[in-house]
Amino acid sequence: MKYSKTKKPQEQYWISLSDIMTGLMVIFMFIAISYMLQIREKQKERDQILEDFKNTKMELYQELKEEFEEDFREDKWNAVIDEDLSIRFLNERVLFDYNRTNLKPEFKRILDDFFPRYLAILLKDKYRSKIAEVRIEGHTDSRGEYMYNVSLSQKRTASVLDYVLFSYNSPFRNFDGETRRLIQFWLTATGFSSGRTLDADGQFTLRNATVEDDNRSRRVEFRIITKTDEVVQKILKEMELE
Repeated sequence: MKYSKTKKPQEQYWISLSDIMTGLMVIFMFIAISYMLQIREKQKERDQILEDFKNTKMELYQELKEEFEEDFREDKWNAVIDEDLSIRFLNERVLFDYNRTNLKPEFKRILDDFFPRYLAILLKDKYRSKIAEVRIEGHTDSRGEYMYNVSLSQKRTASVLDYVLFSYNSPFRNFDGETRRLIQFWLTATGFSSGRTLDADGQFTLRNATVEDDNRSRRVEFRIITKTDEVVQKILKEMELE
């Protein structure tokens, strides 16, 4: 008696289902691998963007430092540049008198030399697209009421801003309209009152628990803010949506 070699319908059904499940698992595996590769590539792009901004900031710091190295000497301008891209003038002879906002003639001469060279660096193609703000920061010593000093420090920054943009010697008038708009977009004047006083070495008294130097505390600083923070916020938002 012969038996048929034909598989039963139920066996055919289970074999077909297992083949389908295996195929689906392979598909899902490829999808997962593809997604992981995309995430890894995206992270590499983000890391590269942040690294580029970090390198740009350091390169800008080095270029400013080299450009003004001779001028920043103590026997000339007596100024310093920090890695946060702030430039601080420490020569008390050129800083503001007590309760005054007018620029001294010697500080005007320094600005006449400093500001055109400063702008020439910032306006280079490799930097201009990565700068968010050029902040002129005004400071007072700790004498007087805090809110009064807010107004005083703001007026000091306004004096500097007005001079570097609209004085007879200002390079601003020589730029084309688009560049002037960019510079005005960058420049802001901010008063910090007496919140960031300095000691005799030009260091923050709050950070170092040192005695304030009134003359050095009355000052204006130039600080460059890059777009790094904007880029970080954009990356964080993208990560939230993933």
